[in-house]
Amino acid sequence: MRHLFLAILARDLRLAARRRVDSLLPVVFFLVAVSLFPLGVGPEPQTLRQIAPGIVWVCALLATMLSVNTLYAGDMADGSLEQMLRAPASGVAVALAKAAAHWLVAGLPLIVAAPVIGLLFDMSGPAMVTLVLGLLLGTPILSLLGGLGAALTLGLRSGGMLLILIVLPLATPALIFGAGAVDAVESGLSAAGHHSLLAALLIATLAGAPIATAAALRISTE
Repeated sequence: MRHLFLAILARDLRLAARRRVDSLLPVVFFLVAVSLFPLGVGPEPQTLRQIAPGIVWVCALLATMLSVNTLYAGDMADGSLEQMLRAPASGVAVALAKAAAHWLVAGLPLIVAAPVIGLLFDMSGPAMVTLVLGLLLGTPILSLLGGLGAALTLGLRSGGMLLILIVLPLATPALIFGAGAVDAVESGLSAAGHHSLLAALLIATLAGAPIATAAALRISTE
């Protein structure tokens, strides 16, 4: 299964490198969406610092949903997904590899761009560090849950809207704890509790989401 995981991961990264415009779309959406809020809300630094964590997390969630809809659609269309799932336990490896590739392409750039967004919203140094650490723990959760939603809606005509309805409630705790960590630091408190809860959510999602995704993929391909 390790060889299958690495093979699918390398394949998806090569495909993403060939489709650079599609790969950059979530990052561009994230940057544009976040940068519009200071223009609409106003330049008041205190207001920007208060709304920054929630805005960053909501935009990160929407950017993830923008790119996860077609996670399995191409492989389903050309028949390669059925070949990947031929081995009895291959579904989990496929789900993990797809989620890892999605995170490297769509999630990691959001983390890299977070300090720039922090400067835009006049966030303090500790708050920016907390935001980056929260995104580092939370964006893999979004990719794993997005992969689950993409598998459950694979082949459906209105799959994009249904995917959002499935994933948003599941991703809400990560959004709450991620934004709450920055708020705690801005209030002079420790963010360790929020980060611990994010880490627990990541472990739980990592343990359950690939298994559920594998089952959904097998149902969709039968």
